[in-house]
Amino acid sequence: MVGGIAGLWGALIEGPRIGRFDHAGRMVTLRGHSASLVVLGTFLLWFGWYGFNPGSFLKIAVPYTSTIHGQWSAVGRTAVTTTLAGCTAALTTLFGKRILVGHWNVLDVCNGLLGGFAAITSGCSVVDPWAAIICGFVAAIVLISCNKLAEKLKLDDPLEAAQLHGGCGAWGIIFTALFARETYVSQVYGGNSDRPYGLFMGGGGRLLGAHLVLILAIIGWVSATMGPLFFGLHKLGLLRISAEDEMAGMDLTRHGGFAYVYHDEDSHSGGASNGFMIKPAPSPPPPANSV
Repeated sequence: MVGGIAGLWGALIEGPRIGRFDHAGRMVTLRGHSASLVVLGTFLLWFGWYGFNPGSFLKIAVPYTSTIHGQWSAVGRTAVTTTLAGCTAALTTLFGKRILVGHWNVLDVCNGLLGGFAAITSGCSVVDPWAAIICGFVAAIVLISCNKLAEKLKLDDPLEAAQLHGGCGAWGIIFTALFARETYVSQVYGGNSDRPYGLFMGGGGRLLGAHLVLILAIIGWVSATMGPLFFGLHKLGLLRISAEDEMAGMDLTRHGGFAYVYHDEDSHSGGASNGFMIKPAPSPPPPANSV
């Protein structure tokens, strides 16, 4: 959630990209670099999330008292809840966006999956698998709703950090306060036997109240630190490149070359070229006048 609030302030202060919205204020889809690489990166994140959630346990071979289970049970449960929440959010986002826009988009699956992961991370070790499905389903709805809100507010966040990590992260904190099971909380965290647990699991509202305060604290702290930082960079002209560089592309203006060759650079000099030329299609001949 910290990254989501930071991304929100950055997007608000920097403003939308050139051409992101038309003159009527409608959003214009800007094509990304490669959907294939987005999918590959999503799979890498998916794999890494098992090191992030189950891998956060410092010890595994620790037996619990008065039961045959041990810390290894919590590690396995964490992996299961992480998988279920992410996959549920991915499928819900896929079908939800299909209903809203009328076509399938693999990028919706990727963003939905990460939204489910962001939401379940808060309580992955203390909730049941069936609750993780609820977490992923609601996370997808939160993500879609936040994207719709960002579109209306003309908020241009190319990574959807505010919507995904901010919105889904906030839902994940609330979700934990609703569905954390007492047994899992005491086993995983130990210590005080009077630890608060989920409201819907009979634990009252103590944990929910604490988590709402946590959300407000995160929003306040990140806003107080990152907001002035982004504003200062904006005033110094260091937050955003010039309009000319943005239109030409940073591959050329900042890195000294094209990422792809879209024309034959040696075509006018008669030399050999390793590039290729994209020529416009010839115009069709005008139809003959019929007699």
